[in-house]
Amino acid sequence: MKYILLVLCLNVSSSLFAQNDKKAIIKEIKAYQKELNEAYKDPEKSPLEPADLKKFKKHDFFPINLAYRVKAKLTVTENEGYFEMTTTTTRRPKYRKYGIIEFEIEGKKYQLNVYQSQDLQGKIAYKDYLFLPFKDLTSGVDTYKVGRYIELSIPKEGNEIIVDFNKAYNPYCAYSNDYSCPIVPSENHLNVRIPAGIRYKKKKEDE
Repeated sequence: MKYILLVLCLNVSSSLFAQNDKKAIIKEIKAYQKELNEAYKDPEKSPLEPADLKKFKKHDFFPINLAYRVKAKLTVTENEGYFEMTTTTTRRPKYRKYGIIEFEIEGKKYQLNVYQSQDLQGKIAYKDYLFLPFKDLTSGVDTYKVGRYIELSIPKEGNEIIVDFNKAYNPYCAYSNDYSCPIVPSENHLNVRIPAGIRYKKKKEDE
């Protein structure tokens, strides 16, 4: 009887911890969305055109769905050289593949490349920064046709990395032609819908 009670108490405790973790994660995502909205309202930071800035209130996000916050295995690729990544303009910034992340969505396995920017490597604040551009089956339909981006950090230990698609955001070129944005490499096209993160309303010039 004592054993049964102990198991029940442990199960309740685990459930409470799980609920608290879920609430904390959702709170974190909402804080991220608020921060992004505030940045786009700020004339000093916003990529929006002046006319769009006047009308901007907030971004359109998919409902938060923790099914699209996944644990991924990071495999570092050694001795990768820098290459010129294609952008929406003639600019060709240099990146190198840092590694491959492997994860599951709806029981199916997927993988994406993560990259390091040569320009950012010399900056201490970005020494652990990883760039994750991706496209999925929402691209050009519910989300920006060029794709979306996620910012990641190299794990301090181990090879597990959390990829939260709820934090996927649009490149600046989605809002203004004044910007040059990396185009998602073909290796990072996912054959699955990722209805999480930021949406995009097509402009006339996109049609």
